Amino acid sequence: MIVRIATEGQYKLADEVAERLNELDNRAVAAVEAGDKAGFAELFGQMIELIRREGTPLDPDELHGSDVIVPPPDTSFEEARHEFTGDGLIPG
Repeated sequence: MIVRIATEGQYKLADEVAERLNELDNRAVAAVEAGDKAGFAELFGQMIELIRREGTPLDPDELHGSDVIVPPPDTSFEEARHEFTGDGLIPG
């Protein structure tokens, strides 16, 4: 899976990392739906950290289609209310 962190760049994730990212995404959606700002902030931070730590950065000069676009790391809770809904960022 290729994931773009908006304002940063793209990363290639192995399947098992993508699965863990999806689990965090689902939990972040639940936190937003519950109005849990602190919970969302913690989970979203974990998502960004997982991508950066376990993803392989792709060369910014090469064009790749992104499977998922993650909002910028400084996304506010109010902005998250529009992004983290339904199936979340990662459908399925």
